[in-house]
Order: sequence, then structure tokens, then C-alpha cells
Amino acid sequence: MEWLRLTFRLTNFSLFLAATGLLATSLLIAEILARRPIDRTRWARRCFRGACWCLGLDIHVHGTPPVRNALVASNHISWSDIPILGSLTPVLFLSKAEVGQWPVIGWLAREAGTLFIKRGGGKARRIRRAIAEKLAAGESILIFPEATTSCGLTVLPFHGLLLGAAADSGVPIQPVTISYRRNGRPDHLAPFVGEDTFHGHIVTMLRHRPAQVDVLFHRPIEVGPETGTAGLAEQLRNIVRAGLAGIQQGELDVQTEQGIRTAGDPGLSRPQ
Repeated sequence: MEWLRLTFRLTNFSLFLAATGLLATSLLIAEILARRPIDRTRWARRCFRGACWCLGLDIHVHGTPPVRNALVASNHISWSDIPILGSLTPVLFLSKAEVGQWPVIGWLAREAGTLFIKRGGGKARRIRRAIAEKLAAGESILIFPEATTSCGLTVLPFHGLLLGAAADSGVPIQPVTISYRRNGRPDHLAPFVGEDTFHGHIVTMLRHRPAQVDVLFHRPIEVGPETGTAGLAEQLRNIVRAGLAGIQQGELDVQTEQGIRTAGDPGLSRPQ
């Protein structure tokens, strides 16, 4: 049964990647002919939804996605966090440079406007300025302040430097918690950690039954020039970690008639 499932899903995923590559090429040609940039955000969101469908993910949304452009800060468990979050809200991504080298996926990520950062490259301040410029221009940017993936059982310490881009551009920060569960327990298949390779990991995900993915959008936080990034990083980590604990303990397992689970409200809060 697993191999039948893998064959079906892998075929769909391969066709999806080919179609998405064709779309990206068409948009690039259209840009050249029109001699002006084309907004890829809505196209990217459709592609992310298609990727989630191919992966068979059972996604449950809690809370309210950003109602205006924001710096979105989420915990990080797997490469699949990107299509999941990208399918729920229009957002550009900040990703490690290695992703840009992945076949097909890396090229598509670049086409979608992803900002790449090289770990240990000493370029964090330049990346912060680039993020602030995108935010000031009305875009939303998603970052993973842990700077790496975790096993999904807890939230690693947040790095604060890039969070300062929100204050630089005058936009709020939207904390987000993402969690993968299988049979009511934290999923051991979804985390992309250690020596995992993209090809091996995606085969594992496609071969097994889909995980339930819970995405909790917390209340946005307004920041100002006086907000210290170290304290802000700790506050955000505590918010996201509390959300992860709530999901794992089943506190949000009350489903609405529309299949969308809700928690919190879209109001603004300030750092404590």
C-alpha cells in the first residue's frame, strides 16, 4: 500500500513541479516582452497550494493571517513549512542559501522572490536592510528566527537581529506556530533535520499517510525603534512555544463547520 501511495503521489508531485516550472518560465518571458516586472505573489500562492495538495497535507488554521503586510516569524520544522505558510498568506521568504541550490525547488524559490542568506557569511545586517526595504514597499516577509529546523517538540532560541527589520520599516511582527501531528502525537516523519536530504525526505513523506498540520497565527505585535531585539526575540519565542504546547496538548482541537479552527483575534499588542 505504501508503494502504491508513493507512486501515485510522486507522479502527481513530478507533474506539479513540471507545470510550475512551465508557469515560472512563462512569467519570465512575459516580463521580458512587457519590459516590466510581474507580481508573482498570487501565482506563487496557487503553486504552494498545489504543492500541499500533492503532499496530501491535512492543514488546520487557527487564528487570523496578517491583515496587512508584516514580518512573519515562525518556528521551523521542515522544508514543507514554506509551501504550507505560503499557501495561507501572501508572503516572501527568507531561506538558507542551500535551498537555492536544490534542483527545481531552488529555481522556483528564486522565481518567487525568496531572499537567501548564507549561514555564517557575516551578511545578516545586509539581509536585514533588504528585508526592511521589502516590508516598506508593502510586502510581507517570512523568517525563521531559529535559523535552523527542529524536531518539532519544542522551539529553539530565536535570533533577534533580523527581527529589527520590522522596526526599521514600521510594520508589525506576526508570530506563527506550526506543528505536525500524526495520530494525535508530534509527527516524527515531518522534521527535516540532521543529515536528511531533500530527495530522501520527500520520498518518506509521500510514502506515508499525511500528517495533520496545525498553523496558529498569534496576535500581531507592534514594534518601535526603542524595542530591543534580544528581548523581542525571547518574547516571540515564548509566544510560539506556548502555541506549540497548546497544539500538542490538543487545546485547539475544536473544529468549526468550515473546517477552519480559530484561536485568538487579529488585534495588535505591544511587546511586554
